[in-house]
Amino acid sequence: MPSADRVVHEQIPLRIHGVNLKVASVRRAGVDAPVVFLHGFGTSKEDYLDVLQRHEFAGRPFLAYDAPGSGATECSGLGEVDVPFLAETARAMLDRAGIGRFHVVGHLTGALAALLLAHQEPGRVLSFVNIKGVLAPEDCVLSREALNHRDPGDYLFRLAERSRETPCYGGGLYAANLPIKVQRGAVPTLFRSMVELADHGNLLQKFLSLPCPKMYLYGEQCAGLSYLPILDANGVELAEIPHSGHLPMYSNPVAMWRQIAEFHARQLIPSARRW
Repeated sequence: MPSADRVVHEQIPLRIHGVNLKVASVRRAGVDAPVVFLHGFGTSKEDYLDVLQRHEFAGRPFLAYDAPGSGATECSGLGEVDVPFLAETARAMLDRAGIGRFHVVGHLTGALAALLLAHQEPGRVLSFVNIKGVLAPEDCVLSREALNHRDPGDYLFRLAERSRETPCYGGGLYAANLPIKVQRGAVPTLFRSMVELADHGNLLQKFLSLPCPKMYLYGEQCAGLSYLPILDANGVELAEIPHSGHLPMYSNPVAMWRQIAEFHARQLIPSARRW
């Protein structure tokens, strides 16, 4: 059993729906309920590793990993990677690590996968920090546009190359990282699934119905989202991060981590067996 302060990097072999995976993960053990970090499309587990530098999370157990189709995770069937596949991977990773109940922090598609998992197993999720996750059709402008092209992956990569000087906070860094953090073959199926869920998955109601404490965290450039007043009216804590857009972990990580830490501090954190 690893010591409580030891950080472990692993390649975890899994088989999901007939697809072989080697999931690149990083974790720290402990006795409290862990924080599970699910990154979004175009990013990776490293976006969350500042958790190791944050005194508010000192000693807290956590798990982060590269989703299938992203980062250093190997996937034998990229064409099978849709959002439900990401949710099944998350469930398998949790079970493999012996994690029962957990706090989840998810960004973009990672938040969407977390939402599907939490909706299926609401008793496992102690709290949910949703970082600009997909909740409505308005969240899928780029993915919807990409699907109108013969090769959505190629279109996306060419668009990113042209958009390095975007007016969006963090956009240049995101565009530069895209070729090394996204495996192109996963793009069409994942985008198709994301758009289908945004249009027909009743995502907003699924999120509101979760029994755990919830925070929706977003950058100031996303303050015009139409559903923010609905979240607020239904008890979801809103956290607007200044000087930021879709990627607060790039543009204003100090403010983002402060909001997450303060949200967690307000929750009753039950103990869990060491994992």
